[in-house]
Amino acid sequence: MTLPIARTRDEARLFLDLTPCACGSTDAEWKHGTGLVDGELASRYYATCADCGAERRHSFGLPPTETAGDFPNFGGREPSQLLDPGSWLQLADELASRLPPDDPQASADALTLAAAAVAEVIKFIPPGENAVPEEAFWTEDGRRVHAAEPGRFRQDRLQIVLDTYRREAVTPEGPGIALG
Repeated sequence: MTLPIARTRDEARLFLDLTPCACGSTDAEWKHGTGLVDGELASRYYATCADCGAERRHSFGLPPTETAGDFPNFGGREPSQLLDPGSWLQLADELASRLPPDDPQASADALTLAAAAVAEVIKFIPPGENAVPEEAFWTEDGRRVHAAEPGRFRQDRLQIVLDTYRREAVTPEGPGIALG
């Protein structure tokens, strides 16, 4: 069994935060360690669901080299094996649509994270292509997001969104865009 690679700890934690327990809760205090899984060195996460008490476990393969950097640091040039491009764009949409109007720093932080999520979508575009290919979507949510508006996964549109989020995240007076 080959484990999906978590390129960085930030990516693993985001995946865990987005993956609910069987009861539907995402509330858990994750503990981290390393160990062997089917003879393969793995990054292992353990938690107890805060709502139902179920034990939760996830294991991820280790990348050949981990990408260092400040949060949010989801990985190097290669696309994610944990979240598909539709899931990344859905995350960016959710973050950008819920900017707190009275907290410029929280808004800037949300836009920084949204920009990082859009940058992850762009990594799924093969060299020489201008859009994320349909076969890159492997989750139900990701396929749904793509099917709703496939044009949003074009390189030019993604770059405009990425540039806008990055610019607005660093505006001294706080975000000046109305999204959602």
